[in-house]
Formats: sequence, C-alpha cells, structure tokens
Amino acid sequence: MQPKSVIMCSLEFLKVDLKGLKEDETSLDFRLDDSYFAALDGAEVRKGSLHVSVSIRKASGFFELLIHSAGTLIIPCDRCLDDMEQPVEADTRLTVKLGSENSEEGDIIVVGEDEGILDLGWFIYESVALAIPIRHVHAPGKCNTAMTEVLEELSADRSSDEESDQAIDPRWSKLKQLKNNN
Repeated sequence: MQPKSVIMCSLEFLKVDLKGLKEDETSLDFRLDDSYFAALDGAEVRKGSLHVSVSIRKASGFFELLIHSAGTLIIPCDRCLDDMEQPVEADTRLTVKLGSENSEEGDIIVVGEDEGILDLGWFIYESVALAIPIRHVHAPGKCNTAMTEVLEELSADRSSDEESDQAIDPRWSKLKQLKNNN
C-alpha cells in the first residue's frame, strides 16, 4: 500500500477514522511544520519541522499504531536563551480499542465507538517532547556571547559574595585541620 502524504496546515489531518479503515494495515505520512506547533495551544515547543510516519495494524478488537517521528525542533538554549535547533527522533507504540467513551486505561487508549476518531496531535507532540534532552545547549562557541559574558560575570559576583559574607562554620575548620594533618 502506498502511504498518504499530507502537508500540515490544520490539526484535522491528524484525526484518524479508525472505523473507516478498510485494510488490515494502513500507512500514513505527515510533514509537520511551525503551523502544527502553533495550532497546539499551550505547547512549550513553538517551532520545528517533523516527518511523522504512522503504521496502523487492525486486529480483532484493537488497533496497534507505530509512530515514528524525526526532525528538528526549535527550542531555547538553557545557557543563553537564544533559539537553537535540536534534532529529535522518537518511536511510539499505541494500542487503541473502541469502547463506550474516550479514556485511557493503563497502556490502552479507548476511543468512543460512536465516533471512532483518534486524534494523533498530542500523541505525536508528547513523544517528540519527551525525546528532547534534559539539558539542551548550543555547541561550544555558538551561544550568544553577550548573554554568556553576563552569566559569567553574575556567577563570579555571586560566588565571591558568598565567600566574603559568610564565616566558615567552626566544624568545617576542624575537619580542614584534620585533613591537613594527614
């Protein structure tokens, strides 16, 4: 089967009619850009470019979805706060069944049988958001130099203030003496 390819402009394209699937296996391809991230109200990531491929396998009583996302997100650098490109790649497996109403029961997503529509928008976003490293900074030398200089200056001021304003606890002095005697 030939995958369908869609250029994203609206989140409606990410809604899959599970009841309308005719074949046992269906493949979908999406190209998501800045408009996708802008349409997700409240999302932390506001820009990026993703290629998402979805494979849907229909079995008796449930659907198995394999979602592969790869691309680049634009996120703020932890050090200088300027935008930076962060490559991401994520694989997600979803098990979906039709039921009385929309809910999540452990690892199984239940979609209302009367509607039969699964919205992939947030599932895709959550999988790529979880693929962002905890610490994301520019490559060495690529940070905003003005911000880096201010950060270094403030860090130096703060450490010198702490040293001069606080007297050393006498217990630490005793420990230092013991260490120096050995």
